[in-house]
Amino acid sequence: MLGSIALLLAVVGVGILVGSVGVGGILLPSVLTMLTGMAIHLSMATSLFTFIFAGLAGTFFFHRQGSIDWKLAQPVCAGAAVAAFLGAWANSRLNAPSLALILAVIIILAGIYTLRSGRAETQAAWGSHPHRQRLLLVGIGAVAGFGSGLTGVGGPVLSVPLMVLSGFAPLTAIGVSQVIQIVGAASGTLGNLRYGSIDFGVAGLIIVFEIGGVFLGAHIAHIVDTHILKKFVGMLCIIVGAVFLFRTIA
Repeated sequence: MLGSIALLLAVVGVGILVGSVGVGGILLPSVLTMLTGMAIHLSMATSLFTFIFAGLAGTFFFHRQGSIDWKLAQPVCAGAAVAAFLGAWANSRLNAPSLALILAVIIILAGIYTLRSGRAETQAAWGSHPHRQRLLLVGIGAVAGFGSGLTGVGGPVLSVPLMVLSGFAPLTAIGVSQVIQIVGAASGTLGNLRYGSIDFGVAGLIIVFEIGGVFLGAHIAHIVDTHILKKFVGMLCIIVGAVFLFRTIA
């Protein structure tokens, strides 16, 4: 009973972080593995499936607030559509220890990025070169999609840092990340249905609480300075990643 409550509270927390800063989804596969004992391949596939619905919730809220630049979202999603399926295929080819190690390292790196990132510039990247910008965005989508399908962490954990580092405003990057989350998760889920398996029972329970967290997090993103929240996320990712890494190599 206590384990179930802890899991649901953790899922709500993940949803809040997804909606507010875009990188919270990276914690869900490790949370499922540590709190339920679920195998790493299954936890990644199950997590990724839930991000379809988390992405729909986040997209709805951010679009209603006028915070999604659909011209930017289109090429990012195009890159993710194929790459996420390929990532799911790659997931099926790797053994559990390798996947756990990759996930732990990604979590730690995401935490370091979040702690180091300051207030980014707000100009659009490569704004004077629209064709190069589209190519950049397709590349960002492909990297984010492949990582999403490979590890089940959801596209935002990679797309948000890459877009911010490329010069896009943080809120713009987070808004676009909600859309890529749908496409990457759907494509990766198709790959997992072909090459792996998903626990739909656990996913169904998670989705309800995750969506609630996303709505709350998206509201937070529009009313408060997320600088302090990002620092908290960074430290949380490093701690969780370190624990997961220790469990993997111990």
